[in-house]
Amino acid sequence: MERKIEKKELRSVFWRSLALQGCFNYERMQAIGFAYAMVPILRKLYPETKDMSEALKRHVGFFNTSPQFVSFIYGTTIALEEQNAKSENFDTGSINAIKAALMGPLAGIGDSFFWGTFRIIGAGIGASLAVQGNLLGAILFILIYNVPHYLLRYHGLHIGYNQGVNFLQNAFASGAIEKLTQAAKLMGAVVVGALIASLVRFSTPFVLNVGETSIELQSIFDGIMPKILPLGLTFAIYYFIKKGTKTTTVMLGLIVFAILGVFLGLL
Repeated sequence: MERKIEKKELRSVFWRSLALQGCFNYERMQAIGFAYAMVPILRKLYPETKDMSEALKRHVGFFNTSPQFVSFIYGTTIALEEQNAKSENFDTGSINAIKAALMGPLAGIGDSFFWGTFRIIGAGIGASLAVQGNLLGAILFILIYNVPHYLLRYHGLHIGYNQGVNFLQNAFASGAIEKLTQAAKLMGAVVVGALIASLVRFSTPFVLNVGETSIELQSIFDGIMPKILPLGLTFAIYYFIKKGTKTTTVMLGLIVFAILGVFLGLL
């Protein structure tokens, strides 16, 4: 099939897609941002005002997915709109149906990879350098998160346009998406564990006097498992948050606990 959409229109969609959540609302979520990015394509495909209006209306319905993976849906939608512009018998309802079918799975994958993996890795590396006063910490955080983000957003648009839903269907059917998602979750858990050991500082100077022998309580904990106190504190905080305790209450509790611990000589 002859393509009407050129690289300049796809580039325009790429840059406009960065404003996906610029008009986010709780009624239609990202719909306005999605429609905004589609405008250059719709202008090219539908020179008649009536056709252009109908096409815009299709894309202001409810839409919500991972911003990092949205370009796959953009590319597929562009290909479908192009088919619709060339065929009088094309079912326009299939455009929104495919958008709805893709936005849920891609949202889960995007959250696992970017919110659960790259963001945590970047924050861990960046924070460890930042606490040392190294400006590279902030720079690395931005790069670790955004380099894969922009590469995926750009190439995903072209993959979606050229291969449509076939690429995603093959990826899901082969189990590649599920494996990548599980790997991302595992990597995120490993990074969180490393952050606990490196960034959570919790120890005790308390000394036990047994007869003429003095034993540091911290050495006992280290003998059981190094960094066991930071791990225990992290699990305690996680427990209270899972029970619905407000984060501000948890923070105030930590402050009070720290003050009392120092006053009593336990911290």
